[in-house]
Amino acid sequence: MADPVKISPQYDDEDVKEPAKSEEEQGQRRGFGQRRLGYFRAHPRAKWLIAAVALVLVAAGVSVWYYYSGRESTDDAQIDGHINPISSRVIGTVVRVLHDDNDFVEAGTLLVELDPKDYEVAVERARADLANAQANAVAAHVGVPLTQTTSSSQLAAADAAVKGAEREIEAAKARLNEAQANYAKASSDLKRMEMLIAKDEISRQQYDAAVAANSAAKANVDEATAGIAAAESKAAQAQAQAEAVRTVPEQLKVTQARAGAASADVQRAISALAQAELNLKYTKIYAPVTGVLSKRSVEPGQVLQAGQPLFSIVNLDDIWTTANFKETQLRNMKVGQKAKIKVDAYAHEYNGTVESIGAATGARFSLLPPENATGNYVKVVQRIPVRIRFDKGEDPGHQLRPGMSVEPTVFTR
Repeated sequence: MADPVKISPQYDDEDVKEPAKSEEEQGQRRGFGQRRLGYFRAHPRAKWLIAAVALVLVAAGVSVWYYYSGRESTDDAQIDGHINPISSRVIGTVVRVLHDDNDFVEAGTLLVELDPKDYEVAVERARADLANAQANAVAAHVGVPLTQTTSSSQLAAADAAVKGAEREIEAAKARLNEAQANYAKASSDLKRMEMLIAKDEISRQQYDAAVAANSAAKANVDEATAGIAAAESKAAQAQAQAEAVRTVPEQLKVTQARAGAASADVQRAISALAQAELNLKYTKIYAPVTGVLSKRSVEPGQVLQAGQPLFSIVNLDDIWTTANFKETQLRNMKVGQKAKIKVDAYAHEYNGTVESIGAATGARFSLLPPENATGNYVKVVQRIPVRIRFDKGEDPGHQLRPGMSVEPTVFTR
């Protein structure tokens, strides 16, 4: 018969894997395993509970990863804002300085006042120059219709004189023709008388009368010829006067040009007066925006030059955050995304919105941009400035200041 099969005692896996050091330890291990198996046999739902807890932990881990993967943060950021310089627009002596550094002022608040006396005198002089120019313009414009009317009447009179002189020439020519006809008749009569007197057929008195008539007729011819010359001379004079009067349109243009120049002088005087009044207004220097004053550089009695800086004013209503994100952080970043801004100076987070993303890296705008030499190039992650605007009403007390360090976090989902 075969030998009976020996059945080895049942051991836990742990006893097989790890040899017992002693019987006491083996007993303890065997008892622990039996208790554990007994617990799960007694409580069959415990395995499902442990599986559920594991699933919850995995889901929580995935949620945390998803939450933080949709955020981009950086500590290379600070608050920025507009710093408006305030300067004088005219030369003058400072009479009063009404505010000091760190004063909060509203837009339109009087800051500095200059001595206005010189500019008041300039305004009065400009007004006098304007009155003089206006008077000259009135006189010049009145002369235009007067010259036009006078010149028109003179032109009509000259034309009439020319026509009258032409008629006188015609009349003188007619008289000359008549005188020449009378002279021809008298000459013929005298010739007949000479023939008759030679035959003693007429008296000497009749002959003398014929000679006198001939001489009178010749004198009439000479007088008519002289009359024609006089009429032609008068006609030439009238024509010359008419030609002179025909220059009236040009004279009228000259008068109108003088009137236009006078009007231009009025406009120039008006502009000079407006400039003088502006310079007088510039003796009072006002705050252009609402903000906090800083960098005061003006004192009473100081003589200012045009363009000399007096104050700087920081507009605390128009501030934003400039955050320099790594280029690898911009993959999902877009304009309009929400952000949280933690300010180092205060234990408070402010809400903001991505307003714009820079057009180039900060290195490109530096004074000496880096140049990569051939053979020793090392890739460096670049940073691009992103502007994050604070939401309205986030800083009602104006606690934020340009230059403060902040840590913004942009929610890319």
